Amino acid sequence: MTLLKDLIAVANGQQKADLVLKNGQLINVFSGEIYSADVAVAAGYIAGVGDYTGEEEIDLNGRYITPGFIDSHIHIESTLLTPPELAKVIVPCGTTAMICDPHEIANVLGLTGIRYLIDAGKGLPVDMFFAAPSCVPSTELETSGGLIKAADIKTLFKDGQVIRLGEMVNFKGVLEQDKAVMAKIKAAGDAGVEGHAPGLSGKALNAYIAAGIGSDHESVGFDEAREKLKAGMQILVRQGSSAKNLEAILPLITPANSRFFSFCTDDILPTDLAQGHINAVLKRAVELKLDPVVAIQLATINPARFYGLKRHGAIAPGYLADINIISNLEDFKVDLVIKRGVKVASRGKPLFEAKSKAPASVKHTVKMKPFEVDAFGIKAKSDYAKAIELVPGQILTKSIVVSVKKQGKLVVADPASDVLKLAVIERHKGKGNIGLGLVKGFGLKKGALATSVAHDAHNIICVGAADEDMISAVRRVAKLQGGLVVVRGGLVLAELPLPIAGLMSDLPLNKVLAKLRKVEQSLKELGIKVEEPFGLLSFLALPVVPELRLTDMGLVDTNKLCFTELFE
Repeated sequence: MTLLKDLIAVANGQQKADLVLKNGQLINVFSGEIYSADVAVAAGYIAGVGDYTGEEEIDLNGRYITPGFIDSHIHIESTLLTPPELAKVIVPCGTTAMICDPHEIANVLGLTGIRYLIDAGKGLPVDMFFAAPSCVPSTELETSGGLIKAADIKTLFKDGQVIRLGEMVNFKGVLEQDKAVMAKIKAAGDAGVEGHAPGLSGKALNAYIAAGIGSDHESVGFDEAREKLKAGMQILVRQGSSAKNLEAILPLITPANSRFFSFCTDDILPTDLAQGHINAVLKRAVELKLDPVVAIQLATINPARFYGLKRHGAIAPGYLADINIISNLEDFKVDLVIKRGVKVASRGKPLFEAKSKAPASVKHTVKMKPFEVDAFGIKAKSDYAKAIELVPGQILTKSIVVSVKKQGKLVVADPASDVLKLAVIERHKGKGNIGLGLVKGFGLKKGALATSVAHDAHNIICVGAADEDMISAVRRVAKLQGGLVVVRGGLVLAELPLPIAGLMSDLPLNKVLAKLRKVEQSLKELGIKVEEPFGLLSFLALPVVPELRLTDMGLVDTNKLCFTELFE
């Protein structure tokens, strides 16, 4: 009661505020206006906007005051950082809240992994809200390490940080009213369900949305986003590392519909995080001629309203004092970050400490069955075979037919034609499953790269120009208990260990980046021509995004969600 009494007293000018931001330009996300005003903070909340005095006063000299930024959909695991280390990076960028979907670690460790992320995110100056993973495993077309049932989802919703049912990647299960899928949707009650519906259209889209699914972050083009918008979905405009959809979708955003859009990063890698987070998305949006105030609404009040984050997303009486101070509305570089009334970052540096020690329960997760040197051999059944073709700037792939290069009765990689071998090796239960296929678009001339980050089941995935190098790379990933590895001539050129669930490092960003720079340099030596090759590789095992993927169980036609033969 004291807090409320003090807040009212400060708001009414009867008591000094704890902190007053003076001479700033307020971004009002409700009215869409920018105007001069003082902002008074008391007990971690905004007490009032107008003319105030405080125990501490900061003269902003005309700088802009914005609400803290919100990422509408992010997978912490894809940053390769633990929650405390991630907070040290994104809080100085102005991110004060985010909606996290932990289905990556859930596919490895189930509830144990989810609880680790939730617990590791507590006490940090960024509110980490979570979605209970809806599809673990995402399909029956791969081997996953974890299993989340409807009963587990009910348990997760007892935690106040869990506010949604996570992205429903199994759209086929929804359309066919699969009992397990329906049970999970029912378990979510009125909390709402996150969507994942790439390319879904017409009556199938209607049926998907009718199941209670209210958002989507998978739209890659104007027409797709418009159809989903017209059907009532909140469009989460994704600008991540492997998928950048902002430029294609932005022309759809108008003053009349902008409240139905929010920004998200989905999967963002350390190299991109080093350049910024949601503030970098804002910068790009304004470069593409989106009105700065509208852009800020997409990063603040829009996600707050959609996700029911009361008291988040605005600078107004009674709202949390989550505040960013920025010098201009072009580069969105954040000068000062205030979280619940406390200064937590200044000029790109965190003003808080956070420990990131992970428990033993989330380590030692690679349990791969040993295999022989001929395990990656593909018997040639034809002169032609299906191949996965990369789509530049997207996580979508195309299913194409290529002529195969043969040595005797076996298919071998053909770097001259940019047709490489691809392998996915089961690493959770020691089953010994190995899926083999072909991929086009990497530009790899020699060597191999392998990783334990392979959405969504996160088995080990490897691409290479020679079987021997592929085997060496996979075995090194297993020995590291997860990581990124680059091999040439049987020698490890560079690596980044990921000991936490085979997905995350236990190091801070600067040390992760140092190792990644060595990885990137070694990739250049192999002739790689695509950006973020490990990011692209990690999605080639995802059997819920069009058109062709490879899992530990075989080649998958993702449009039909069924296995398909490699050879025509």
